[in-house]
Amino acid sequence: MGTGLRNLTDYNPGDVPRADDMIFGIVVSEWNSEITSALLEKAVDTLTARGADRENILVKYVPGSFELTLGAQLMAENEDLDAIICLGCIIQGETRHFDFICQGVTYGITDLNMNYNMPFVFGVLTTGNMEQAIDRAGGKHGNKGEEAAITAIKMVALQRELEEDAQE
Repeated sequence: MGTGLRNLTDYNPGDVPRADDMIFGIVVSEWNSEITSALLEKAVDTLTARGADRENILVKYVPGSFELTLGAQLMAENEDLDAIICLGCIIQGETRHFDFICQGVTYGITDLNMNYNMPFVFGVLTTGNMEQAIDRAGGKHGNKGEEAAITAIKMVALQRELEEDAQE
C-alpha cells in the first residue's frame, strides 16, 4: 500500500517486542540531511522508547544513499549488532540518476539481508519531491525512521524466536 494512503507510524505498540537487550546499528546518509536527521532522531527515540539502551545504538554516516549498503556491510563485519537500519532520502530529479540510485540501494540492502545472518532494514525514502519527503519524515505521513526502528525490533525478535525453536 502506498504511503499516500496511510501513516507510516500506524502500528499497535502492544505488537512490538521490547528491545532491552538488542544492539542496533544505524547508517545514515548525509545527503538530504534535513530529512535524514529527522529520520535518525525518530528511529533512536523509537528504539529507546521500546527499551534499547542508547549505548547499544551505534550511528555512522555515509555521504549519500548509494553508500548505505557498503556502510551497513562494514558495520556488520566490524561490530556485534543484532540489526542495522539504513536511513536515506532519494528525491526524483530531472534525470534517470534517481532510478539507478533507488535500484542500487534496494538491491544492495536486499543482498545484505540474504548474505548476512542479521536484519538490514530499508529506511530509505524514495520520493518525487521535497514535500513528499517532509511528509514522510515527521509530516502528515508519519516518520519512516520510526517505521524502520519498529521493523528492526520485530525482525530481531523473529530471528531470536526462530533460532530458539531450532535449538529445541
